[in-house]
Amino acid sequence: MEALFKDYLFSKHILVNDYNRAEGQFQTAFCLAHQFGIKIVKGIDNLDISMIDYCAKQIGQNVPQPFYKGFPDSVRSLTTEQLLFDQLYHYAITYGLGDFSQPGHSVFEENFQRVAFTGKVAIKEFTVICEEEAFEELLSLAQSMLKSTRPLNATQYEIVKALYLQNKLGLPEKVGFDTLVNLLFDTRDIKLASYLQMSDVIKIVAIMQNINGDYYDLSEINLKNQQRKFITSLIDYFAANDKIDLKDCYEKKQVWCGLLHHIHYKAKCPAAARFVSCMRNKGNKSAYSAFEKALAQGDVLGAMSILKEEKGSGAVLRNINYLLSRCSDANQVDNLLNILDSKNTIVLLQLLMQISTEKSGPRTFAFTKFNLLKTHEEDDEEQKSRKTLLSYSTRTKLKDRILQLISKNLAGKLGKVYVDPSMRRIAIPLQETTGATGLGVLPKGSRIPLEQGNTIRAFTYWEKVNDIDLSAFGMTEQGEQLEFSWRTMFNKQSDAICYSGDETSGYDGGSEYYDIEVNKFKSLYPASRYLIFANNVYSSLPFSQSICKAGYMIRSKPSSGEVFEPKTVQTSFTINAETTFAYLFAIDLHQMEMIWLNVAANRSSIVAGDTDLFFLDKYLHSTEIFSVYDLYRMAATQLVDQPALADVVVSDDYAVTNENQQIVRSYDFDKILALLNTTM
Repeated sequence: MEALFKDYLFSKHILVNDYNRAEGQFQTAFCLAHQFGIKIVKGIDNLDISMIDYCAKQIGQNVPQPFYKGFPDSVRSLTTEQLLFDQLYHYAITYGLGDFSQPGHSVFEENFQRVAFTGKVAIKEFTVICEEEAFEELLSLAQSMLKSTRPLNATQYEIVKALYLQNKLGLPEKVGFDTLVNLLFDTRDIKLASYLQMSDVIKIVAIMQNINGDYYDLSEINLKNQQRKFITSLIDYFAANDKIDLKDCYEKKQVWCGLLHHIHYKAKCPAAARFVSCMRNKGNKSAYSAFEKALAQGDVLGAMSILKEEKGSGAVLRNINYLLSRCSDANQVDNLLNILDSKNTIVLLQLLMQISTEKSGPRTFAFTKFNLLKTHEEDDEEQKSRKTLLSYSTRTKLKDRILQLISKNLAGKLGKVYVDPSMRRIAIPLQETTGATGLGVLPKGSRIPLEQGNTIRAFTYWEKVNDIDLSAFGMTEQGEQLEFSWRTMFNKQSDAICYSGDETSGYDGGSEYYDIEVNKFKSLYPASRYLIFANNVYSSLPFSQSICKAGYMIRSKPSSGEVFEPKTVQTSFTINAETTFAYLFAIDLHQMEMIWLNVAANRSSIVAGDTDLFFLDKYLHSTEIFSVYDLYRMAATQLVDQPALADVVVSDDYAVTNENQQIVRSYDFDKILALLNTTM
């Protein structure tokens, strides 16, 4: 089986036997438990000894030594002056002399000897299946991915594309737009266009040109000859098959004029000729033109009706702030909200998150495009000219109405449901568009409880690039931040936070770590509410051109055992985004919880500390607004208090005993999104 498929199933706690053999089951089970803390709960007869090496590759084994080989004890024993000299001497060699041939290490570090690891280990439960069962599982997951209206992350999309190209995956009646357009772009399979309309051509061109945003500026368009032919064939297909959605095309009329001129388009049928004439001549008959005219006349309800009839309820939700801000009084607000309706639960949840995290002052907009996060904070002029500012009472009414609609859409979708209370900490996977595969990957904003007294050891290790930096930032409730990075740690090393040193010659293998004693950190830095970890590639290459993993360990005795101890790893994931900067996870210092982030920033920053962190606030509070627990509670026909009585069990701890039960784990993005898509 392809590594892509096996690695994705591993992130679902599934091991695949694709060798058609099963050797050394007992020895393998013992080794997996002893080395990696993996307990096989099902399929032990399918275990093969080759799985030991596979798990070592996924979780980490033989990880390169950090700059301070005796970390953390040797770091704490050095003075501030020694730490600074180590750093400057090391930089003088690597960046001054350009010698990146050997990993650097301390000139002051004394000999040390490690003892056997003696700390507690959190068990990771896995199942083992054969290759045939694995493909059945993959096809089921891929069908859910195809139906998802949310953009897939890089790994999910590669799985869908691979299965489609192998002719193993049939397309359902409805396919998520982003997935479909990417498949069409990558495969040039013209039959996929049957799911699209003429207006979608502009978005396809934007993808080809790597253009961000919804208001496409194609003034600098520069399609290659092969791309021009492909776009021409799409236009011809839509014209010949009566798929010209003229009103939607009018919305991008000016862009269409430029595109048609750029590709030297010549109509081949009467429908195409009419379309070209409409785009090139005067007049605009788009739905948004009629919408704006109704608003200009003060007819807010009429404008809403136009938008719903012409563009659907999703367009109404995306413009609801604009509509509400045009209401003349509270009665008009109530009337508009009373007739607001939508079956699109995903858009409703996105709107709920937006209005629930909106604060006074300049707004920060964050959106994902092409698997990268882009942020924009309002400047003074934009804030003054804002036209969609809603009062607190209006936002509260809107939030209540959205929750009513979500509950209405979900009601009765499932039978008897048991939801583990821990699912209150698991976020809804609405923005899982960055690439990350591996152990412990969760929806953004999900929280994992941390035991008091344990040490958090954050790590990153890499190959094929010289210098990747792991950094940490304390952040207050107001967004003020305190930097802990390679350039500040020489005078901040303590029992509260300890850094393993800046490795700059890691092409053949480098690693960096932070040890956090949470209670001591809180005492030393009481203003910080969160501690946020980030990775940046100082060597300027994107993560996708290196081999980079990150994660964290839970250590009850941080100085025992090796620096990297696989059995203590709680999450280990690959960073493969087309960027040089990524936010990994955060610690809520008040709640003693780890918060999953995995946000790849659309920026070329190669130095930590020059980035604003406050836009992450929405992830830090997402489970307070809506969680997986809320989702399945609303969808249940009956909530039961015992898993054995349920048709659907939503829990990470439940051992499967009834094959007829549907089990949903915190990392089952596909199943969660599949439930959301049933409401559309």
